[in-house]
Amino acid sequence: MENKQFRLEISPSGILTNLVLKEDIHQMNWVMNSSYLDDSGYDEKDKLFGNFSLKIDGKLVSSADMFPTISHEEAKATVSYAFEQIELIMKYDLTQAKNSFVWNITLKNRTANELNITDFALWSSFSYVMYRINDLNLQTNHSAAVFPSISNNYSKLACVRRSNEAPHLGMYQTKGQTLSVGTYCAYKNLFFESVSPSLDGILFHQLILAGGYPEKFENADWLYEKKGFILPGLSEKEWEYSLEPFKDQSDFYLIGQKNYGHPIFDFEPLAIAEQNYEFAFELPKHKDLTDAYIEYLDTAGERKRESIFSQIKNEKNKYYANLIFTTPGEHKITIEVENEKNDSVILNVMEPIKKIIENRSHFISGVLFNGKDSEIPYSYSPISNQGESLGKLSLVLKNNLLGQTNVKEVQKVEASCVYYIRQKWFQNGDFTKPIKLYGDFYRCMDFEYIGHVFYLLSQFEENILQLHHPDTYLSWAADVFTLRVNPDLHDNLRGKEEAEMLGVFFLYIDELMEELNSRGLTEKYEEIRSLWSKIAQKVSNDSKTYKAAVTEHFFDNAGFGPATGALASTHHFEAAKKYGELVLANIGFSNDFRAQSPDRWWEALSYMIHSLWGGITAAACLKAYEDLHDSRYLKAAYRATIGILYCYDTNAKATDTELSNGEAASTYSIAGPHINRPDLSRNRFGQSTFYRDGGIFTRLFTKEEETADWDMGEELVAYLDGFGKKTFLYEENGTVSVVNGSIEETEEGLIITSYAPYPTEYHFYDRNLHFVSEYGETIPQVLLVDGEFKIKKEELLTRE
Repeated sequence: MENKQFRLEISPSGILTNLVLKEDIHQMNWVMNSSYLDDSGYDEKDKLFGNFSLKIDGKLVSSADMFPTISHEEAKATVSYAFEQIELIMKYDLTQAKNSFVWNITLKNRTANELNITDFALWSSFSYVMYRINDLNLQTNHSAAVFPSISNNYSKLACVRRSNEAPHLGMYQTKGQTLSVGTYCAYKNLFFESVSPSLDGILFHQLILAGGYPEKFENADWLYEKKGFILPGLSEKEWEYSLEPFKDQSDFYLIGQKNYGHPIFDFEPLAIAEQNYEFAFELPKHKDLTDAYIEYLDTAGERKRESIFSQIKNEKNKYYANLIFTTPGEHKITIEVENEKNDSVILNVMEPIKKIIENRSHFISGVLFNGKDSEIPYSYSPISNQGESLGKLSLVLKNNLLGQTNVKEVQKVEASCVYYIRQKWFQNGDFTKPIKLYGDFYRCMDFEYIGHVFYLLSQFEENILQLHHPDTYLSWAADVFTLRVNPDLHDNLRGKEEAEMLGVFFLYIDELMEELNSRGLTEKYEEIRSLWSKIAQKVSNDSKTYKAAVTEHFFDNAGFGPATGALASTHHFEAAKKYGELVLANIGFSNDFRAQSPDRWWEALSYMIHSLWGGITAAACLKAYEDLHDSRYLKAAYRATIGILYCYDTNAKATDTELSNGEAASTYSIAGPHINRPDLSRNRFGQSTFYRDGGIFTRLFTKEEETADWDMGEELVAYLDGFGKKTFLYEENGTVSVVNGSIEETEEGLIITSYAPYPTEYHFYDRNLHFVSEYGETIPQVLLVDGEFKIKKEELLTRE
């Protein structure tokens, strides 16, 4: 069937197997189809678009139980499943509008008795797939990230093509209520078979219309409902979604407002307790606001509701308020439209982030460090062969460089570098002879984390260090970095190939070279400068085929994220923009701050926040902004960063895993439910939790009890080099806005209050205004007046 915009196909079993936008030059199929599953050995045909399951009075029925009746007329098809008690009717309708596709779901009670529907789950399996084919055109133009926004009456999904090339596909709810969106993951991992790339997989998305979880399931997620419903005798209940193409994030929301009456929110994902927070939204014309309130859990875990209706001002259909939150934790702001429909946003309220950073550093040093007489002396728990596990050491060093130096913390890291790291990863400590820690191979990626620890150690004064001169550690950093990026130093193909891949080292390479040059290690400086120049040029040359997007995974933000940041900082701007579009498509937008994370699935087996690679992607995106000055990168980088901080947030109350001061968890499952592992739904955890599920995880991890933070730290170092010290202003449509802070109009001018834990820099690229404090002095507020930044050193300009 087709109309002006869409062409679709429905299988004899009632499944939507093909959905194409006719204007799309790539002719992407926006839904999963069975042919790829067959070709790749996946068995999940029961999860294709249009499959469903229902629990009625305790009895489960599903689309697998019967063959449906299908009728169609011109551009409209009706698929009916008539069970004993209930009939489910799906209509695929291309006739209501020439540019949209309407999907209607109706439940009819065929009996005179009321029915108790405790579960109703409907598969909406868009083409979220990492193909098992090394074809970057397929990975970028025939696959989509799916970003859900769930609310009582205005739920919507943004399906964003991974190349970021329009058209994308939006799905807007127009009838009924969607409680949540769950995911199921199918994957294949050949990591230990010396195959590269070794990972591919699929996420199948499921709309939850009732229930969604196992019987008697409970978790801490108070923000999303898990309710069922009663369907009275001989009655029916209806849900409806309209699908339309959209050009970009702004267009996605404008279409929702113009065509379907959805409000548009302008909200920042983070508020700092006791500081000013700006909140704004826009209603469709001729629609009135009738209520507004905030919900949160207090310190005792009791749910609170506070009206903010009187605080909201409006001008025509635009509404805004200045709010102050007092209690840290997740907050849900709900607006009521015309006494009838509700929409909402979920933001995070945090205590000053500096406290979180300091507590984390103390915890790593005091709890995770294994002393001289431990089983593995001078290591940090959890023990891992992967270099990512050393990020926590870099964080300790970075925190001590920026804040007050704790000599014991620094010296513990130094001992670990000398007695543990050097001996574990290199034969007899020889930096040219890596040890094969993975059976018959080693990972070049491990060396960039080692090099970063050595480099940061070299930044301390000689009187702080015990075992070597700072220049010794700088020399070590250069040697390990050279091994990381010089293919000639490797005698195996895997090593040579990985040496030419980008990684997190793009975050510190410029600083490393500057230090080598200024401290007289000229020969090492020249060698690394030459190697870095060659790598950047090669990545730039290969950008036409997106080659850097391939790592151990067939398509990976751990590849195209660093590529974007590296190419921007080395002034390969056109190549940076090409990879940058992949980053922009990768970072979500949603009404829930946690669903704005860089899209990734492997570590959680669901749509997720991944602290390390989400944070690195966010840092790369910010680097792109600082060189390209495109505000899309600035806003995306900040959205992504706030989700990452949630993995360290000890005040979070909507997740089962509670964190004590200094604790952290590397992964958060955005999906609810997490169908592979319901206990992980909207929960924080470490990847080692999958040890109990067997398979490859029993080889990646030693026990389920391994701590949840094994690969965390490097992303917080990246944060501290970016939003950890920098606040940004930008101008759009004549309005000045702030990112990573709050803004307040006063008679003196605009007061900018930074959210950064170590606020030392303020940047307004659109007006070429920059303020950097002297000697790293923290400046929590500045005044923007008469075209320049000003400060008062003796006092804050407004209340703290």
